[in-house]
Amino acid sequence: LDVIGEPWSPLILRDVWVGMHRFDQLQGDLGISRKVLTERLNYLVDQGVLERRPYDRRPRYEYVLTPKGLELVDLLMVMAGWGDRWLAGTAGPPVLYRHHACGEISRVDLRCAGCGEPMHASDIDLLPGPGAAT
Repeated sequence: LDVIGEPWSPLILRDVWVGMHRFDQLQGDLGISRKVLTERLNYLVDQGVLERRPYDRRPRYEYVLTPKGLELVDLLMVMAGWGDRWLAGTAGPPVLYRHHACGEISRVDLRCAGCGEPMHASDIDLLPGPGAAT
């Protein structure tokens, strides 16, 4: 949880996901100090969530999500879905999700990989996995 536990990281990941790949774009949208943004970007790169790619003349970089980062954005989408349901108010959610495969507007939903049914905390049992400490 350290990767998203710090308040700026989910916002940085959201911005990179929607297409803001350059330092100045991120700083302008978030209103974050250069120092803090540099620290957070370095941390997210070190954690393998973002990849730093050079563009133009060095030391200019753009940031893109890695496969690990894309899966983390899936988690952030679930959190946003919770906010849409419980916090959006009468105006409705600030963002709609259009599914590429079918073109329909949808909501983010957790589903079982085995049967496809919706999955909630009350529907599952936690079992020790192969990496559990003995």
